[in-house]
Amino acid sequence: MVPLSILDLSPIIDGSTASISFRNSLDLAQHAERWGYKRYWIAEHHNMPGIASAATSIVIAHIAGGTKAIRVGAGGIMLPNHAPLVVAEQFGTLESLFPGRIDLGLGRAPGGDHATARALRRTLHSDPDAFPHDVLELLSYFRPENGQLVRAVPGSGLNIPIWILGSSLFGAQVAAMMGLPFAFASHFAAAQMMQAIAIYRDRFRPGIIDQPQVMLGVNVVAADTDEEAKFLATSGRQAFANLRRGMPTTLPPPNKEFEKEVVPFRGIRLEEVQSVSIVGSPETVRTDLSDFIERTQADELIVVSHIYDHRARLRSYELLPGA
Repeated sequence: MVPLSILDLSPIIDGSTASISFRNSLDLAQHAERWGYKRYWIAEHHNMPGIASAATSIVIAHIAGGTKAIRVGAGGIMLPNHAPLVVAEQFGTLESLFPGRIDLGLGRAPGGDHATARALRRTLHSDPDAFPHDVLELLSYFRPENGQLVRAVPGSGLNIPIWILGSSLFGAQVAAMMGLPFAFASHFAAAQMMQAIAIYRDRFRPGIIDQPQVMLGVNVVAADTDEEAKFLATSGRQAFANLRRGMPTTLPPPNKEFEKEVVPFRGIRLEEVQSVSIVGSPETVRTDLSDFIERTQADELIVVSHIYDHRARLRSYELLPGA
């Protein structure tokens, strides 16, 4: 099995608060560290009632401060929302506080709707297609040239692994061109996954890293039985359906009416899936994950589990390393 990592949005469940979500995220990260997960990443989203991780770098500090060894980072920072210098300073600060443990994943989406993008101000006049230029500017703050007028303090000279995130072919091309590792959002936008992987590997030029490195997002809900896992997975199905309707909500409790939408992963052509979701007992999850890895040749998987009950969420992640 390839290394497994966790992508967390600090979900806010029905009737709960962001404060409880942050406590649960830290608890999950501490368990994940003991269970052998490689990374714990936080995703930037805005104006989402069910997601508490808007101030991503602050949540990263919360998680890193409560753990000892697991890598902690952003999956990712939505670069159009921020001045590259500010990102360099924030992550230079994190790396200075938690040396050798911080990752920085970069995306070009705003992490919210158009009104939210305008409210974030930087996107009033910024162009998401300027993403490669912004990445280069950010890299320059970590690796400054002689005579460079603006430096990130802290940040300058620090070795922080940078990943390019993507849900289309664009990110694959940027990562390949710059010689950076690539993480694809197959957990919610898998339609171009196989093509993006092929483009990245075919066009990769050594840069920051020498060999292509692919991480793929996977929705996983594991439980002691297939039936229990299928029921637990309905929370995420409901939340995703509400988001698609333009009515994002907090994470709802499981609902048997949505079980019919939880279809088996096995046997589906990867070119046809809209999102990669694996639901079932440890045996089912083991088989499906192995099949997915064989078909994609992924170097690492990053797992998302939208589960209403925190204890059930812990149990799902606990079952995975030994799945």
